[in-house]
This record gives sequence, structure tokens and C-alpha cells, in this order.
Amino acid sequence: MLADSDTRWKWGSLTAKRLVRTTGGGDTPAGFHLDGYLLRGRATPTPRQLEEVGVRADSMREVTAIEFLGHVDNVDNVENTDSTDSTAGGEQPYDIIVLALVGGAVQAVLHGLARVFDGAPRRPVVVTGYVGVVYEKLADGLLLRHGADVVLANSRQDAERFRDVYEGVGADASGVVEAALPFLGGEPYAPDDRSTPYTVVFAAQPSVPEKRADRSHLLSRLIRHARRHPEREVLLKLRSKPGEHTTHIEELPYQKLVRGEDVPPNFRLVYGHMGEVLDRTDLLVTVSSTAALEALHRNIPTAVLTDLGVREALGNHAFIGSGCLASWDQLDAGHSPVPDPAWVARQGVAADGAYETAFDEARERVAELTERARDGALPPIRPYYTQVTAPGYLPGILARHHLGPDAAPLPGAPAADREPGPVRQAVRSAARGAYRHGVQRVAPVIRRMGEL
Repeated sequence: MLADSDTRWKWGSLTAKRLVRTTGGGDTPAGFHLDGYLLRGRATPTPRQLEEVGVRADSMREVTAIEFLGHVDNVDNVENTDSTDSTAGGEQPYDIIVLALVGGAVQAVLHGLARVFDGAPRRPVVVTGYVGVVYEKLADGLLLRHGADVVLANSRQDAERFRDVYEGVGADASGVVEAALPFLGGEPYAPDDRSTPYTVVFAAQPSVPEKRADRSHLLSRLIRHARRHPEREVLLKLRSKPGEHTTHIEELPYQKLVRGEDVPPNFRLVYGHMGEVLDRTDLLVTVSSTAALEALHRNIPTAVLTDLGVREALGNHAFIGSGCLASWDQLDAGHSPVPDPAWVARQGVAADGAYETAFDEARERVAELTERARDGALPPIRPYYTQVTAPGYLPGILARHHLGPDAAPLPGAPAADREPGPVRQAVRSAARGAYRHGVQRVAPVIRRMGEL
């Protein structure tokens, strides 16, 4: 499994495990082995972030796209097609590769894999998908993922939209399979069984909203809610600590904005696994975080804020019709949103108990494809984007990952079999630190100067 951020690591690793479990859930089968790869980049998760996610692999390494392709080539592309035999390096060929990446990276790796396995007697099944609500760049993101054997949709609505896009451009849509988010779970909300104070949790997002004024507004309203309701516990749930990055860049962390604020004693910042925070949540508030779906799955009252409008840029437009849209004024007055059952049913939330079977179709499809792969019957990987269909777009996507138009490594690209030495590791660490400093400190200052 190849991932490029903490949230995609969570999605990818849990998806891999759900795809091989027995029908209806349960433990992974004997002999299951998960190799984890972290794509090197600005959002590469730190050890603390990986620990917080709480999903472990049997092995883990940080790689570039070329290093990943080189390792897959060494492990998988062997003459003996029996997956029970080991390669010269003592590793077994992969049956499944899960790509938990942004769209451009998925496309680059798909073309790289197509080149690696060109003419090979067998190849792995390739699976990809989305980590949460798909509220922007639908066509762009989907076409960049085309070419994978399975493109997972997290809901019935997404599956229909995905097929419409592929069929609309004349691309094969048979790879779209309806499933659900792999990290839903936890005990259903039972307020009568709780001994803790009524707890309101605001799930922060790194890039929504972006402007300082908007983020300051949400923070001030959260603090005001804590003052108005001293009997409640009000938590600001943060995704990352200063200096860390997630899928999106966070220029103005709430930790920075809250400094110097006079906060009441019932207000505090929290980190940790979202599921554990939801265990004590009575009201989940967010702008458009996937945490809303996690809360709805457990029947926890959920509010999607309208304070800054209902806009595509915020992502909260995806919750139109949900019954969850509300403002801080309404929440201050005691409003508790009630979700619309029909909307919830189409979003893959599975609050009715259907989650146990949500991955059955995907599991069966992957099992069928895996058997075909072992028999050498899988067709070559054929993404929609090629040098014929997108000659002005695809080369740039491949070049970002040091791949040429034919998906071969460009001259000067890092060798796939060379482990970085201590100097290279130190330089890489310093470069990441400089990048994060520039994003979170220098860039906001320059932006404010430009607004003078």
C-alpha cells in the first residue's frame, strides 16, 4: 500500500485489510502481509501522526514513486507466476496494490506500473479511491484514477457519479465499485448511558476555511459557545501539531490563533484518534470534515456550519439535504440537528447497521480479479489519459514524479535501490522544515503585506 499523507495512510491500510477479510467482516486471513510505503513529499506523515492513526503495517518504508516502482518490479515481476514462491530477495509477489494518493500521483504510478508489467506473465490487482467526501474536482480526480482495476466509491451516490463521468468520456466504468469509508465504527451514540458532561467537539480542518478572518470567526464562536454553556465541555479537535502537515497545507493552525485568547476552563484543545474523541461526543460540529460522516454513522448529533455560507469552496455544499446544516447562533440556542434518513442512506454512512456488508461487493470483486491475476488473465493497465488523449497534460503529471512521457525514469532520477545516507537524510529533513516554516510563517506575512 502506497500513501502520501496521514489520512490516506489510514484510508489505504484499513481498505487493504477490509478487502481481504471474510465476508461480513472479521479478522484478516492467515498469511496476510501488508507492506506500507510512504510517498516522500510535503505531507509525508511523522511517526507521531502514524501512531495517532493507530494502523500498523508489517513493514514500512519511505520512497519516491520511482523507488516504489523499482521495488515492485523487483518483488513482483518474476518469471515464476506462483505467488507462493519467494523471489530472490525472500519476498513474495504482491497480489494487491492499494494506491492511497492524490489523483496526479495515482496517475503517475499507474503509468509506471503499466510499464513495469508490460509483457509480464502476471501482475497485481490495483485498487484506489478517495479518503472522504468528494466535493471538488470530480472529473479531474476521477480521470486521474482511471486505469486502476478497482476505483472504490464511498457511497451509492459517489458510485453513480463516478460511472457517469467515466461513461461520459467513453472510458471503461466497470472498475467502479460501491463500498464505504473503511474507518467507520465505534459504539452507537447512547446519551442515557453517559456519565460525562455534555461534550461539543469542533473538528478542525487544515485548509477549510483558508482566510484568517474566517478561521478566527469560527474559533471565537467556539469559545463563545463554551462561555454561554459552562456546564458543557467544548473541545477543539486538531488534526496535526505545528510543523506537521496532512493532506492539505495549514497556513494558520488554530494552535497559533488561540494564543493570547482568554478561554474559559471548559474549553480545550485535543489531539488523538477521532474515534476515541467521538466516544465522548454529544455534538460534532464542523465545516465539512469527514468526521461528520463518522459521527453520523454512530448516530451522534452532527452540525455542518453555515456561518461562512454554504459554498463549494468550503465543501459544506456536499451536505445540502442532510438536515445537518446549522449556524453557531442556532447551536448556542440549543438546536440539535436531525439528519435526513434518505440522505444518510445514500452517503455510505450505514447508520442502520448495513456497514458489516458494505465491503462485500468490493471484496468479491478483488478476490475474482486476484484469481484472474494468478492465472495471468488480467489485461494490461490502460489509463484513460495517454499521450494521445492528453498530450498537453499527462507529461507534466509524470514529470512531477521524475517519469518521462513513456513512464520511464528521467535522467538524474533517484535510484530505486539506493538507501539514503545520513547526509541525504539530514538535508531532506532540513528541507522539509524550511518548507513548513515558509508555509506557516513566511507565506502569511507576505500575503498580509500584499493586502496593504
